[in-house]
Amino acid sequence: MKIINKFLMAALCTTAMTTPAYAQDATQEAESFDENVIIVTATRRAQDVQDIPLAVTAVSPVQLERQGVVSVGQITNVSSSFSTSNAQLASGSVVLRIRGVGTTSNNIGFESAVGIFIDGAYQSRPGVALSEFVDVERVEVLRGPQGTLFGRNTSAGALNITNVRPDLNEFGGFANATYGNRDLYSVQGAVNVPLVQDNLALRVTGAYRQRDGYVTVVDRTGAKVGDSNGSDQYLVRGQLGFETDSGISGRLIGDYAKSSAGCCAAVEVLKSPLETSGLFAAVGLGVRGGMAAPVVPSNPFDTTNAEIAADNRIATANFAPQTTFDQWGVTGEIEVPLSDSADLIYIGSYREYDAVEAYDSDFSGLDVFNVTDNRTSIETMTHELRIQGDAFDGALNWLVGGYYSKEDISQSVSFALGADYDRLVGAILAGATGGASLNPASPIFFGATPLQNITGFDPSTITNNNQYVQNSKSWSIFTHNTLEVTDGLELTLGLRYSDESKDSGFASGGNNNPVCPAIVGQVSPGGGLSGLPAALQNAFFGLGCFAFTAPADAPFAAVLPSPRTFNGTFSDNELIYTGKVSYAFADPINIYASFTHGYKSGGFNLDSTAAAGGADPRFLSEEVDSYEIGLKAKFLDNAVTLNVAAFREEFSNFQVLEFTGAQFQTFNVPKAETQGVEIESTIRPSDHFTVNAALTITDANYPNDCAGTQTAANVVSLCGNSLTNAPDVVGIAGATYTNEIGTNLKYFLNAQMRFEGDRRTSTQAIDPANLAANIPVPFDDQDGNIKINLRAGIGSQEDTWGIEAFVTNLTNEVTRGVTFNTVLRSGSRSAFVQEPRSYGLTLRGKF
Repeated sequence: MKIINKFLMAALCTTAMTTPAYAQDATQEAESFDENVIIVTATRRAQDVQDIPLAVTAVSPVQLERQGVVSVGQITNVSSSFSTSNAQLASGSVVLRIRGVGTTSNNIGFESAVGIFIDGAYQSRPGVALSEFVDVERVEVLRGPQGTLFGRNTSAGALNITNVRPDLNEFGGFANATYGNRDLYSVQGAVNVPLVQDNLALRVTGAYRQRDGYVTVVDRTGAKVGDSNGSDQYLVRGQLGFETDSGISGRLIGDYAKSSAGCCAAVEVLKSPLETSGLFAAVGLGVRGGMAAPVVPSNPFDTTNAEIAADNRIATANFAPQTTFDQWGVTGEIEVPLSDSADLIYIGSYREYDAVEAYDSDFSGLDVFNVTDNRTSIETMTHELRIQGDAFDGALNWLVGGYYSKEDISQSVSFALGADYDRLVGAILAGATGGASLNPASPIFFGATPLQNITGFDPSTITNNNQYVQNSKSWSIFTHNTLEVTDGLELTLGLRYSDESKDSGFASGGNNNPVCPAIVGQVSPGGGLSGLPAALQNAFFGLGCFAFTAPADAPFAAVLPSPRTFNGTFSDNELIYTGKVSYAFADPINIYASFTHGYKSGGFNLDSTAAAGGADPRFLSEEVDSYEIGLKAKFLDNAVTLNVAAFREEFSNFQVLEFTGAQFQTFNVPKAETQGVEIESTIRPSDHFTVNAALTITDANYPNDCAGTQTAANVVSLCGNSLTNAPDVVGIAGATYTNEIGTNLKYFLNAQMRFEGDRRTSTQAIDPANLAANIPVPFDDQDGNIKINLRAGIGSQEDTWGIEAFVTNLTNEVTRGVTFNTVLRSGSRSAFVQEPRSYGLTLRGKF
């Protein structure tokens, strides 16, 4: 009932914003509905989006502006099948999902299931594509595997982003300025200069955005130490576009972007039992154990108070997250006509991306565990050459091509344990022993600082540096062909043979950890701890040899699960293919059916514990078989557009990355699937009034037999549960009213809402440690919610100037993106919250 009430309120608000205030002037110039045709390159050819047998959402620049889409993460405003979430790192934990399917990130060895292509060039990680949208011609959300035409590793879908090309004939440009709450300052602009009329032009684009974070970071006393989840970034892009008299055309693009906004702080949404039992205070860590959030529940099923905790948006840490990343790249494309019916097209790119980050990795005000210096570098080179054309009087559209890419990754992560680490270990051991470890009369009395008491070494002096490298090469040959068999009936066949190889390694340098070897000696046969129950021995080993700071390749690594360095090679190849049949009953009505076999390369878990205990750090390639049927139609003289797609996608060796509270584990789940229906519609009752709607009903899940022959608890516990952050229902509804005032002014009113159902926010739905009891992980579900965006503007009819007011998330809905086990806090849960209400004013000028 709560969700129904919200839905009704949103509908009323939308209607109020978009109902015409007075009768339309019949003499005003009407927009031609043909102007609403969007030409896309989803098939590597310029086609009307309504004519291609593919589920794709195409978004125009006007839609991007009116929905406030300024980054990849905000595409959720315009596509019901697309979602995104971010976790700890701005650079490496962005997860993109289409139809509920994505690749959990936070590990530089993982590649996204949703590929990103900007001006035709593949972006190897979502974090690389986080710079601001500005001067964008269109965004295409391609749903389902796209590997036959779009480069690499698009097992779930692709984002195809195309920037505005230089105009060879007209001088012009635009400038926008925005001010909003949380001290938002944003400027965007572009200038287009023809250098040689009809032959050569320069287009320069720039953007700057600064905004305070919406998460306040406080220390254990409650004093503010900074904020997080804000913006401080800029982008500069230059393009040279050309066309010769003989018809050769192309452009050279260079860009540079930098961001220094800290991301991302987590909010505690469930107290640790150590807090409620008083054990934090007993070891000298204070009543809250370093937490200062005002309302945090202790009942794992008190979901209401979990949302109250998230609503406060207060994170506790020693210091706010520190992030700086910059990147630069060059992209070149050239199109050479080979004949009247064939063209040669080349797209090449080179990009360097560097990130430096530091953060309090225990997510508390205690000085426990810090990442003091995380440096990531990614260099990517891509080349694509294709020849395409038509034959048999246009009945056959053919394309053949080749692709090559090279990626070099290096990462260096420095860790340090803090002054409170040993006392936290004391509290954890006290919780495990019912307080006996703090009782001097107990035979297992270890005191408040057990590691120092047992080994004689202070854990706060422990530091470590882990280094990871990966060198990847990929090449492929592909073809994609469409044949019109008879009038209205077309067959499509696409093939791509893809070959992937990766050389990866992990090394540890500068390790300073005398505690771990000393603890191993104590738990070894004859050691002082060898007589303890196995559970306590494991606890001492796990805490004394904490995974991120334990020495690699220690003498005991052969028999105990401690880090091992590795150097290895992964290679795989796959034939990716698609077959489609489509039929046009009449020009505006098309139906299609398709089958696609997709693929995403496996690789290496680039984590210090990946090879612990002799484990294989590699994970397998992910494959998918996708079935889709669809309808694309226009009715009532193109006043109504209706697109419907039904799909089923079956994944094998689905790639999963999970944080256990002490380490990152990667594994393949033998089976995963998603199936459902997508509906998109645009209705234009008049020249001035447009209504848009989209609905995605998805069942993205691990089937009951998802584990196959595997018996590992972390795999078995997933079976029968939904995929992470994959709501069953997502709906978008909105309307825009435009009209003119007199002969000089025009205005618009726009309202948009997005509804999503309940979704899980962590990898595990059932606690693997309590698998037999079927105990759910606490605070896993995010309740369904509705978010409303409003925008209104007025300006000149010639678009020379305009002013707009906007608000996003009007009702300030509180939602979480990712929930996880708080590091080393025994039962506590924390979450990365999503953006609250935002509002402001935008000035636009065009020349």
